[in-house]
Amino acid sequence: MMRSLLRYFQRSTWAIPLLLCFVSALLLSLPSCVDSLQPSSGSLTTARAAVRPISTSELLSQSWNAYRDRFIQGDGRVIDRESADRTTSEAQAYALLRSVLMDDASTFERVLNWGENNLQRRGLDGNRSDRLWAWQWGHNLEKNQWLPLDANFASDGDVDTITALIFAGRRWRRSDYLDLAKLKLKDLWSLAVLPIRHSNGDTSYFLPGPKAVFQPQPNQILLNPSYLAPYAFRLFAQIDPERDWLSLVSSSYDLLADSAQLSSLRLPSNWVLLETTTRKILPNDPSSPLHSRYGYDAYRVWWRLALDAIWFDEPRAKQYLQTHLEPLQALWRSQQQIPAEIDLQGQAIVPYESTAQYAMLYAAFALINPDLANQIRLQKLLPAFRDGFWENDSAYYIQNLGWLGLYPPDQVAANWLQP
Repeated sequence: MMRSLLRYFQRSTWAIPLLLCFVSALLLSLPSCVDSLQPSSGSLTTARAAVRPISTSELLSQSWNAYRDRFIQGDGRVIDRESADRTTSEAQAYALLRSVLMDDASTFERVLNWGENNLQRRGLDGNRSDRLWAWQWGHNLEKNQWLPLDANFASDGDVDTITALIFAGRRWRRSDYLDLAKLKLKDLWSLAVLPIRHSNGDTSYFLPGPKAVFQPQPNQILLNPSYLAPYAFRLFAQIDPERDWLSLVSSSYDLLADSAQLSSLRLPSNWVLLETTTRKILPNDPSSPLHSRYGYDAYRVWWRLALDAIWFDEPRAKQYLQTHLEPLQALWRSQQQIPAEIDLQGQAIVPYESTAQYAMLYAAFALINPDLANQIRLQKLLPAFRDGFWENDSAYYIQNLGWLGLYPPDQVAANWLQP
């Protein structure tokens, strides 16, 4: 896969820009690696002092207050303190989601305004090219300036940002937020949705980023199952009826089911390759950093499908969780722990666990196996939470997945989910 992309770059007159696009795609997974690079001092399985009982609402409030003070600047920029203090569109999006769920309108506005003012994507003429956000902003050492380091977009960040805008527009009666969501949806469809013609009809696929990067060959696309958010596509269809967002619900469930067949344990993968002519799912090139394995990106599949099951009563979501979580339930029953990464042959790749994974699993097990969810909460999530943070006060990714996984989806008001 990587060699094919490099050959593509070499043939193209846009070789350098597209090579930069490819490098940015490789970096999309970097926040997800933080948890693995810096496991906690002492295994999550190590016995710890007795955990003080704490309600979920109190924990979420403590976490949000600590996160806002530690990671969000006064101007609304969210800082990834483990990656040279950079900012990503994903980080801004998570802050928007958390602030609207916490009814923190002032933080929402600051985070949104910073993103709109600083993550603009611009064309060669210097004008704004669309309403999506550049995925990475930080310190350019060569220019000694803070600016967008990569103008490509990461579609999961845009999905979560637009979802937050819809919730905020409905919660706080802000029509301007809904208007901005519509503008972003128009560009997201144009730039991240790829229709493929088959003999029995067209299928639209949701790409992780620019087509130039993620469609390296006319008959191949590189996909990330954790970017698929059926609940969000349903919300998008409500406010943007001109585009067929509901078609992405069906293609998402088909892709999730088909791609899990790569794993002997039927687990989702971080990345997969789709041959569009045959619809065959393949592992990505083993030499690529975009691995076909169960890991830090794939965790989010459990959370996203749990939301679709609870918010929109989707039977395919619940069925997927019941079927594909069984191997992890068996691991938990036998070992009381689950490795952070698992290869396609069902073998642990690393010896440690992941708080981020346990939070995403909690969201799913709360729906299909509440007793196991409570075990994970008591044995893994609460012991890792101290002074408002999971693990340490620099671990950006864990703070967000920990919070989102524990947030009760049924607290989202019905009028946020329907027009």
